[in-house]
Amino acid sequence: MKQSIEKYPVMKKGMAILLVVCMLVGCDDFLRIESTTLKSTENYPATPAEASQVLTGIYAILSRPNIMSNMVLVAELRSDDRLGGGGPTDISTKAISQHQKWSENGFVDAWKANYMGVYRANVFLEASPRVKWDNDEQRNRMEGEAHYLLAHFYFDLSRLFGEVCLQKTSEPVIIPRSPAADTYAFIAENLKTAIEKLPPVNYNTVESGRVTRWAAEALLARVFLFYTGFYGKESLPLPDGGEITRQQVAAWLDECTDTNASGHDLLSDFRNLWPYSYVQDYTYTKNNGLQWEGDGNKESVFAIKYSNSFASHEFPFQKSNQVCLFFGLRGQEDYKLTFPFGEGWGFGTVNPRIWNDWDDNDIRKKGSMFSVADRSEVRLFRYGTDAKDPQMEETGFYQKKYMPINTYTDGTRASVWNYSRTLYGNTIEDFKLNNTQDLVLIRFADVLLMAAELNAGTPKGDAFLKRVRDRVGLPPVPATLENIKSERRFELAFE
Repeated sequence: MKQSIEKYPVMKKGMAILLVVCMLVGCDDFLRIESTTLKSTENYPATPAEASQVLTGIYAILSRPNIMSNMVLVAELRSDDRLGGGGPTDISTKAISQHQKWSENGFVDAWKANYMGVYRANVFLEASPRVKWDNDEQRNRMEGEAHYLLAHFYFDLSRLFGEVCLQKTSEPVIIPRSPAADTYAFIAENLKTAIEKLPPVNYNTVESGRVTRWAAEALLARVFLFYTGFYGKESLPLPDGGEITRQQVAAWLDECTDTNASGHDLLSDFRNLWPYSYVQDYTYTKNNGLQWEGDGNKESVFAIKYSNSFASHEFPFQKSNQVCLFFGLRGQEDYKLTFPFGEGWGFGTVNPRIWNDWDDNDIRKKGSMFSVADRSEVRLFRYGTDAKDPQMEETGFYQKKYMPINTYTDGTRASVWNYSRTLYGNTIEDFKLNNTQDLVLIRFADVLLMAAELNAGTPKGDAFLKRVRDRVGLPPVPATLENIKSERRFELAFE
């Protein structure tokens, strides 16, 4: 080899120069090659358009967890007002309902999906300083949305798992679980930043499904009430040693509940919130003069959006709103006889206790649930073992808020299909892929009730609670914690 090098003095000289350069500047820097064709976290996103793509990727995680790890479904199954339901082999639904373990990795999809969201949000926020933004307003808006989503993922993780690993960067490191106070301080900091960065504009000027300043204020109130209630604290900590007080949260909700500022308000009729009010052939809708206000209405503060345009069994995270499917009626041979309520897997059958506890004078009772024994609601229902696919924990009561809703396919009324096919004109025939209803995570009535709780025992708190009760024709009651808890049970039942 020595002789070979001696025969090529130019090569020998070049190698010497390379060695000197490496010693002076470091080989890592000298040999680094940046791709000019492939996207990586070093060069992407670089433009506002690319930043929007990354941000959309964070939103996509909201509907990603497997349905048995979906926060809404899990919370409902654990509610005192729902049973597990499902079929004979659906062990998980009964176990969740009874707070039992059915698998070593029962909620692994929730862990994976939420941390995927955390990672994507961290990537976005780390990349933001090098994006060539058109203006500061554009940058602040997108960063505010990312801060909100980061807080959302950690709040879901904390409610499901307790203490979790607080990953503040996109670096792949192994870290222990953090104390709950540290995680909630991080959540609070991100929501506070979101409030400061997001513009105080009317909700209907923002693309449907996007985070707004009002959603950030509302979620911070929910985090505050959960943390202070569950952990018995007076305030919400911040990472710098500061705190967010009850008075600060109440002031933010004063903004959010100001219809002139946010644009959010209660719909005139509670029942127009739910897609069954779209179906004019449904006796209940027709007799009460109902008309669905649609997804993204003024009462929807933040919701997960769905579409069946890309729904496919090949891609398990593109199956439209699976909460509706899993809460649908199970094992009926003819869904014309249960019209307008459609086919599903029968999870979360309703505990009769809430029916018995609910005042018949409250329109929300029959606006939220029905009895299959009521022939004005269901012409014929096949119970338990009579059904083609047996329903477990059958109570005869079902909710109607998140339920597959059918319309007649034509004037002959010979067949039915999901309302989305009538409303949007699509041709997807699979009932498992048709549900497009928004999954509303924060509704304005919930915001009013949180504001009432933050101002409990004051005339201001009474006024917030009164707004919710006025809509359904109920007399005012003082805003005590017990009254607010009762109101939440009936206003937000099955949500």
